[in-house]
Amino acid sequence: MLRTLTFLILLITHSFSFGQTIIPKNSSEIKAGLEKLNVLGSVLYFAAHPDDENTKLIAWLANEKKYETAYLSLTRGDGGQNLIGTEMGIELGLIRTQELLAARRIDGGNQYFSSAYDFGFSKTFEETFAFWNKEETLRESVWLIRKLRPDVIITRFPPDPRGGHGHHQASAILAHEAFIAAADPKRFPEQLDELDVWQAKRLLWNTANFGGQNNTSDDQLKIETGDFNTLLGASYGEVSAISRSQHKSQGFGSASSRGQSIEYFEHVAGEPAKQTLLDGVTTDWSRIANAGLVAQQIADLNKTFDMSAPQKSIPALLALHKSVQNIADKHWRAIKTQEIEELILACAGFYIDNYTLKPVGILGESVEVFQEIIVRNPNIDASVERIGTQSIRQTLENNKTFRHQYQITSPAITQPFWLRKPYTLGKFDVEEADFGAAESSDRPQTEIVITIDGLPIVIHQPITHRYVDPVRGEIHNPLHILPQITASAAQSAILLADKGQPHKLEVTFTRHDDSDQVEVSVNVPTGVAIAPSTAVLSFGKSKSITQSFEVKAAAGGPAKASEGSAEDISFSIGKDTIRQYRLIEYNHIPSQAWFPKLAIKAEKIDLNVPVKRVAYVTGAGDRVPESLRAVGMVVDVIRPQEISTVSAAQYDALIVGIRAYNVHAYLTEYTPALLRYAEAGGTVLAQYQVNSGVAGKDIGPYPFQVTRARVTEEDADVKFLLPNDPSLQKPNKITEADFADWIQERGLYFVENTDATYRKPLSMHDKNETAHDGSLIIARYGKGKFVYTSLAFFRQLPAGVPGAYRLFVNLLAKEE
Repeated sequence: MLRTLTFLILLITHSFSFGQTIIPKNSSEIKAGLEKLNVLGSVLYFAAHPDDENTKLIAWLANEKKYETAYLSLTRGDGGQNLIGTEMGIELGLIRTQELLAARRIDGGNQYFSSAYDFGFSKTFEETFAFWNKEETLRESVWLIRKLRPDVIITRFPPDPRGGHGHHQASAILAHEAFIAAADPKRFPEQLDELDVWQAKRLLWNTANFGGQNNTSDDQLKIETGDFNTLLGASYGEVSAISRSQHKSQGFGSASSRGQSIEYFEHVAGEPAKQTLLDGVTTDWSRIANAGLVAQQIADLNKTFDMSAPQKSIPALLALHKSVQNIADKHWRAIKTQEIEELILACAGFYIDNYTLKPVGILGESVEVFQEIIVRNPNIDASVERIGTQSIRQTLENNKTFRHQYQITSPAITQPFWLRKPYTLGKFDVEEADFGAAESSDRPQTEIVITIDGLPIVIHQPITHRYVDPVRGEIHNPLHILPQITASAAQSAILLADKGQPHKLEVTFTRHDDSDQVEVSVNVPTGVAIAPSTAVLSFGKSKSITQSFEVKAAAGGPAKASEGSAEDISFSIGKDTIRQYRLIEYNHIPSQAWFPKLAIKAEKIDLNVPVKRVAYVTGAGDRVPESLRAVGMVVDVIRPQEISTVSAAQYDALIVGIRAYNVHAYLTEYTPALLRYAEAGGTVLAQYQVNSGVAGKDIGPYPFQVTRARVTEEDADVKFLLPNDPSLQKPNKITEADFADWIQERGLYFVENTDATYRKPLSMHDKNETAHDGSLIIARYGKGKFVYTSLAFFRQLPAGVPGAYRLFVNLLAKEE
């Protein structure tokens, strides 16, 4: 039966929610929807990141109890790791947003976000709030509580060190303060022009036993969530596994569980619960004054529903729709009206497809949109009244497709709303209208008005690009609206290492409209000389032109004398800065696009690079190879199977990328070949690996232990334990200044219990913690050396941090 569930999930994942959209439902889903009509309870789950949520509990709340169930992830997971590609930061956040939405489509919850930015691992809530702007994040949390009006709020973490990550602790603190503030008319009173104060019944902590820490106890509230749902044909442990497995960029594929499953809850605030999560909360229509016969109408609907002929329920649903319009509670009136209209459409067998034949539209140009509308159950009086602003008034015949086409012109590119304004390392700048939203509300869509037996229903249907993939079948992706001209460069930073020596910068300009000739101006940073400073691009029949520029330090040197100071090279057409077209495509999520301004950092650096050629075994989310090429190294990316072919005569170093041992489980089989290469005079440098299943004795020549220890403060003091160590002396002299301007963190998954043969040149620690010497270990082996480093070079090198480059080159260089 789980195969059936999986098929149904796959069937609907091309649909996206922009208001009310048409998602076909089978009879089991319609029956579940009819039962949900009689439930008026709501729960808000509150945590920090994608993948923090308890998918089993969300699935149980949404499908077994049929409560309005929402998950607020304060961040989009931008600062995490990426197991499936090289996207980091903003682009990883785009991926993880869609993975969360895919999870919610499976477990039945609704997804919301704040505008907090995931700046990376944080050990304390104090550091987290320093980045997030606590008051603004609280404001958004209160706004969402007042909008959703949850009866119960549940946190995933406690507000103290038991929560681990500082973001986790901060989420619990915010949940508690928002629980109180949402009911206080003196807090954020400007919200009361649109919303009302709201007091949730209680705040609970969903305790757990994981990570070696058991926070559950027998005296806590216990809830059984292992039920089997006959309409889904699956237990909530099975639904949960499919939902959690959508977090593919985090490597969170999960096994199904079946049978009894207990969730534990600790009381935090409000009225304590004794038996159920919603103790003391009325969750049926008796909570609504003057609801009349609504409950009885719903009971009759459920009693008479015919699974083989759902259209028979439409007259009763229409009568129920009319009754619900008379209730005074506007919150539940809006929720139940939408549920009823979706059920009417489902019972009528409605299907609407709103698509284009092209994957993109161009800003200011028209796009041809095709519509297919069909009603597939007999004896329904249905018609299309309006599409967009065009009056149609077309009766729909049973099982006959109504086709329509028209054109739209988009006034703006389809930039995600949280990326439209400049943002900080801790916060996106969003408008109040977008508080909580998962996606932009103004993505290309069409408003369609249809009538069913006289009831007008307004539908906002997204416009998608529909095409057939020869392997995956029919695919629906969002329609992306592009600028007329975009540009890309292979380098994100130019390191001006040689005085007066020009560096070649190649920029590819792509036209998406019919532009034949455009003049591009270069915005030149202070202290940098670029030739040419303008370029006339004549496209002719070409879609793209690659233009070369020479970049060097201006005569007299950069105006900012200190190494590491940087400004950006950008390009413009008239007053408009040229943007990139960044397209993210994976099979498990809809394609994502955003359009950051093309900016190449011009960085002054004093760097000696004797290393000429290296072999590189990539891991996950690794952009180090292109960074090494930017300083003149030849980098050959090889497969693990090719390690044995690498010779010390051919390559100066053999580098193992981050998490390579985690994504290539068999990589330890090639440890003897790695060590033979080092023994012959080469340098083996292995970057950080996640400690799960990785043993140092299987990686290096001598034992060490990979742990979860890390230094998250990017400006943490670094002490030189071995100041005369070759790694700190040649070919570049390393000083404390080389650890300035690092980003996000010093390093992660430090090593401990190292064999005495290893040298440990560095020590560092976060505030109020003991020093740790496990960020870098080095051992001579034969004629060469072995290096293992947990320092976050994978972040620093793409960011153009000069000191990180110098140290990395030293680690690769041969020792005398």
